Amino acid sequence: MSASTVAAPTTIAPALRRLYFVRFGFALVWAGLLFTSASELGPISVTLLVLYPLFDVVAVLIDVRSSQAAKPALGLYLNIAISGVAGVGLAVAAASGIPAVLRVWGAWAVVSGLTQLIVGVSRRTLGGQWPMIISGGLSTIAGTSFVLQAAQPNASLVNLAGYAAVGGLFFLVSAVRLGRSART
Repeated sequence: MSASTVAAPTTIAPALRRLYFVRFGFALVWAGLLFTSASELGPISVTLLVLYPLFDVVAVLIDVRSSQAAKPALGLYLNIAISGVAGVGLAVAAASGIPAVLRVWGAWAVVSGLTQLIVGVSRRTLGGQWPMIISGGLSTIAGTSFVLQAAQPNASLVNLAGYAAVGGLFFLVSAVRLGRSART
């Protein structure tokens, strides 16, 4: 995507900044709640697992809406579809146990990480996107590790909480950097 297809930084950057702050807060709260319930697949942990990708759908829809003047990257639409499928897949996988959940979460992390990477690269002229680019790359690596972890005898959901917390921190850094870009 060329720089000309991205909305002017003065219109999209403030909206992204607010959205990134919300995503940071959600990720930290979600990670804390999952960490306390990650020992088993109970009603709380399953609800949290399904909620995370569905929250991603809503956040990306807001992102698309805020960048309407810019013909949003195809990656945003792809991420909406992937996250919606992941939410349903996690609900189904929860009935089969933690390894199945880790496989679905891992596949989602890989594909959504790649789309985040692509969208971040297409928006690099806005400033504040390097954390999103790095986060997308790390998500693909983490997703692969979740799939591999599913084959281990003591597979656990605890690492998903860490994944969300780190992702949230990348949203925070990006929001701060977008604020600096807007002032310069």
